[in-house]
Amino acid sequence: MGNEFERKQRVVVVGGGPGGYEAAIAGAQLGAEVTLVEQVGVGGSAVITDVVPSKTLIAVAEATNGIGEAADLGVQFFSRNDAGRPVRPEVAVNLAQVNKRLLGLARQQSEDMRASLVRAGVTIVSGHGRLDGPSSVIVSTAVSGGTDFDHIDADTIVVSVGASPRILPTAVPDGERIFTWTQLYSLQAVPEHLIVVGSGVTGAEFASAYTALGSKVTLISSRDQVLPGEDADAAAVIENVFKRNGMTVLSKSRADKVERTADGVVATLSDGRTVEGSHCLMAVGSIPNTKGIGLEEAGVQLSESGHIRVNRVARTSAPNIYAAGDCTTFLPLASVASMQGRTALFHAMGDAVNPTELRNVASNIFTQPQIATVGWTQRQIEEGIAQGDIYKLPLSSNPRAKMMGIKDGFVKLFARTGSGTVIGGVVVAPNASELIFPIALAVEHRLTVDQVSRAFTVYPSLSGSISDAARAMHIVL
Repeated sequence: MGNEFERKQRVVVVGGGPGGYEAAIAGAQLGAEVTLVEQVGVGGSAVITDVVPSKTLIAVAEATNGIGEAADLGVQFFSRNDAGRPVRPEVAVNLAQVNKRLLGLARQQSEDMRASLVRAGVTIVSGHGRLDGPSSVIVSTAVSGGTDFDHIDADTIVVSVGASPRILPTAVPDGERIFTWTQLYSLQAVPEHLIVVGSGVTGAEFASAYTALGSKVTLISSRDQVLPGEDADAAAVIENVFKRNGMTVLSKSRADKVERTADGVVATLSDGRTVEGSHCLMAVGSIPNTKGIGLEEAGVQLSESGHIRVNRVARTSAPNIYAAGDCTTFLPLASVASMQGRTALFHAMGDAVNPTELRNVASNIFTQPQIATVGWTQRQIEEGIAQGDIYKLPLSSNPRAKMMGIKDGFVKLFARTGSGTVIGGVVVAPNASELIFPIALAVEHRLTVDQVSRAFTVYPSLSGSISDAARAMHIVL
């Protein structure tokens, strides 16, 4: 009996994305014997084909925009022709070089994460993992002449298998003219005319990026406006910027099918209209990679969409099985996946744990400008789900924004009626992903608008608008 209690807890993590990686690291730190099963590489699709490469591409697009907007600040670029006369050069994007660099960065990030796991003592097994009941995992690996199988027993299992782009049978990606967002990095040149089907976060981000990179872009949106699930004021700003930059936005339009032509693609809309382009990106959502990996047989409940049902400590309906990331019913964000992975192991190993509170999650959309949000939404306040006051401050009044030539954006704060406790906020700005952090801190620690306003901000700074908005919501005692 003594040896049984002395044995290390065996943890098997299926999937090495942000959630699986953090679960493995946390388990090793807490003294467990951890095995990570990963098929495509440590970091999963988030690092190899999704977040890291896409945000790197967007950083290039932001740099391209910065060059174009420099003239508004008095910075002009000229070269001289053969006659010695100044001529304005064109801004050219070498997409083949950009894609080579970003894929290299993704591979390097994956290798860095693998090295961290090895240093922590995690055993990494390459292959496809599926559950064999509630306490073991079978790993299948392609070998010469067939498939090799390995059987790993586990006291705790963490499932972090992610999700894949949704494929419509009437618009099947071929990786040459019709793409999912994981396939775009094979492009050798900026598309002449990119059709983007889907105006959610992924569609809006790539539509914004490729417009900046020089593509003509047509965005097909089935809803009234782009980013239908986001703050309405923020979505309106983004749509206005899109149109001002030359993007064609087709609202209330649904693409029934997308087909290849001799030298491009044609999208047929439900009302019979057609849109011709050189390439098409299908951004119509994703589906969890949960089919056929033994979850239901192990007692794990799934939603109708195939997502794994988890509670706030990432536990499934099977007591010793946890799940993290896009395959779960939580928010599909890398930061949430990481938090779920850590929380799962803390809970499984009996360590102190703070259940994940989704309302405290800060998220960002990497359009130009960016949209960052945290906490309760204006829609929820207006519908009476949350009791709060709303204050919106345009960035056009911010001195630093004027210096930088920023024309679009705002800071919006939500504070509990009566107490002034900050319950949410929205930032639309070039670096909204950085500016949302003080608001997220206020939401997490239940600071009041007066407490936020008493913290010093640098003058001049964009963050000064957060302090100004909080000061405007002062609670009179």
